[in-house]
Amino acid sequence: MITALPERDGQEAVVTLDRREGPYGEVVLRQRGRDFEIIANGCFLMDTADGRSERLLIQAALDELDRTAGGAAQDGRVGRPSVLIGGLGVGFSLAYAAAEPRWGRIAVVERETAIIDWHRTGPLGAFSGGALDDERVEVLHTDLLEYLAATDGERYDALCLDIDNGPDWTVTESNDGLYGADGLAVLWRRLRPGGVLAVWSAQPSSAFEEALRAVGFSDVVTHEVPVARGVPDVVHLARRAG
Repeated sequence: MITALPERDGQEAVVTLDRREGPYGEVVLRQRGRDFEIIANGCFLMDTADGRSERLLIQAALDELDRTAGGAAQDGRVGRPSVLIGGLGVGFSLAYAAAEPRWGRIAVVERETAIIDWHRTGPLGAFSGGALDDERVEVLHTDLLEYLAATDGERYDALCLDIDNGPDWTVTESNDGLYGADGLAVLWRRLRPGGVLAVWSAQPSSAFEEALRAVGFSDVVTHEVPVARGVPDVVHLARRAG
């Protein structure tokens, strides 16, 4: 990794640990005090300072499956529910899912080689907590939108997506389509009947709630997680009817 001299940002030193140019632009790993940050194309994406909302992304989906006897039970299958996590990020969501024995298959889609490397051999491995070695976990090194668009793709009991700052604030312009009618229809098809969609966002979006209902999702709710400054982080939750 490339180590740079620390910059001063307020009262904290910020050290750039790695900087990569890839097919989707620049991705940077920085350290700020004890915490690590991922910057994509100059835009702050996430850090290791908290993680409550990233864990809620997983827990809310599992709770919703449990509330209605579980997605795995609704189509007559036997076994634990499966989950697809969109975005490895700093690893909070994956680690939380892997620590829960009620999950069966756990797939995580990550398009950035650098982020996978930072977990396998870099400092972010401390936050994913060895989850990449869990036999239930598979890392799918691909673009989430391309993976979801495959017509013969696998269906899941839960889709837990955290690839942007939210439906109204995308980091990558091409991700805009995921939150519109066509993209949500793709998500609906990738869920088994009774399956749950959970989407992380840096701010609430009533327009996104309406878009979910418009394409046929039911039980649409928004869970808020207060943050130190500004609007709360949220998890948008919705269900594909059985």
